[in-house]
Amino acid sequence: MTQRTTLITGVTQGMGRALALDLAPLGGTLLLHGRNAERLDAVAAEARAAGPGTTVRTYLADLSDLDQVHAMAARIRAAEPHLDGLIHNAVAGGGAQPLVREFSSQGHELRFAVNHLAPYALTRALLPLLTASAPARVVNVASIGQEAIDFDDVMLERDYEGLRAYCKSKLAMIMATFELGAELEGTGVTVNALHPAHLMDTSGVRTYGLTPVTTTEEGVRPTVRLLLDPELATVTGRYFDRFTEARAHEQAYDTGARERLMKLTHELVGTA
Repeated sequence: MTQRTTLITGVTQGMGRALALDLAPLGGTLLLHGRNAERLDAVAAEARAAGPGTTVRTYLADLSDLDQVHAMAARIRAAEPHLDGLIHNAVAGGGAQPLVREFSSQGHELRFAVNHLAPYALTRALLPLLTASAPARVVNVASIGQEAIDFDDVMLERDYEGLRAYCKSKLAMIMATFELGAELEGTGVTVNALHPAHLMDTSGVRTYGLTPVTTTEEGVRPTVRLLLDPELATVTGRYFDRFTEARAHEQAYDTGARERLMKLTHELVGTA
């Protein structure tokens, strides 16, 4: 780990902060992303204290704005010589008012934008750096909560509910994981997704009104395993339920559905 450079999104609270503090003592370079400058600087200071030999740099961006996602990727490509690991941890949960449909800066449904479009756009934009740094790993923090995407209403204009939107966006993330894993086969860049732990003690869980049943540290261990375990060096395009490879929602294995999702995704993120 002493020579590795790892980017973690969404580090200002919850599992993102726990991941940063877990990886900091291992050395190397940590790139920490957040959307609140004050909280991001505070976590960066904690990480530096936890790992005095670790280089910590911060990147500020709101992932609900694809323009900011692309701009952050450009800054990273310009400033960082290596990128060996990328953990997509940032998330929009069910929300405090789950019946209120929210939008991204580009007018897309918020959960779909933050949980699927942003991580895909960031990964795609950083692929030149990842492949040049290979072997490299992308870890998508998904969820066991998955619901089929209705391609006639991807943005949930009908019967909106925040947790349903979250579950659909996490399935989209897993479907994109499978597609990227296949596309990048043989490049040295692996892409995997996981459900890290059930109902962790995070603000997103509490804001929606759910009762946490596990700690964020429980989610850190399987996530870091996907990032660092030598036995997983060539494993790609898989979904894990914590430490065990598992089967995702059936729609994730529908190649036609995946093609439709990726066509839409490329159009929306500007890579069509």
